[in-house]
Amino acid sequence: MIKIKNIHKSYQIGKNRLHVLKGIDLDIKSGELVSIMGSSGSGKSTLLNILGILDNYEKGEYRLGDTLIKDLNETQAAKLRNEYIGFVFQSFNLVTFKNAMENVALPLYYKNVGRNKRNKIAMEYLDRVGLADWATHMPNELSGGQKQRVAIARSLITEPKVILADEPTGALDSVTSEEVMQILKDVNKSGMTVIIVTHENDISKETERIIRLKDGVIETHQEVIAE
Repeated sequence: MIKIKNIHKSYQIGKNRLHVLKGIDLDIKSGELVSIMGSSGSGKSTLLNILGILDNYEKGEYRLGDTLIKDLNETQAAKLRNEYIGFVFQSFNLVTFKNAMENVALPLYYKNVGRNKRNKIAMEYLDRVGLADWATHMPNELSGGQKQRVAIARSLITEPKVILADEPTGALDSVTSEEVMQILKDVNKSGMTVIIVTHENDISKETERIIRLKDGVIETHQEVIAE
């Protein structure tokens, strides 16, 4: 599903050039549940942005499915994101003036799906994450865990090939974190590739493989043995 070969990425900061990714090689198979870990400055956020087609790279090769991701304009990048990728963020990124159902339905609005149809589909996904009864509630009426479930439902509604979750449990307590992880694991069991960036060991241990980054390179790959 994802093949990365010798990826390099640098940023210009003033007169200096910061080399963030220094030759990343990565192969993630379709249907895998993978976590990416690393301290601040290790390059994990930069890698996630490249995987999500939110940022370009300078050297190397990134293939998503059969598609080479390189030198895309924003229209091309947006089209591939809509087709392949669903995002889940630590800060939820819900639209504050739309209720739960409308937030979940939003990606279908951008695909020109009619209101009745997209709302009906959104209700199905809210039900899938256990929030059908909260469909008309606004984000400020939801707990952190409920907001994250809405965000997960929104990420799933376009039926992407890959879910990229950036610290999805970072703002949640331990019990709610476990509930959110269970939803992501269920999503993975349905056949979807799930990649989780996290700094929490308890979360990474619930994935199948842990990829650790340090100073812009992959330090280790660790297969997780189920207890």
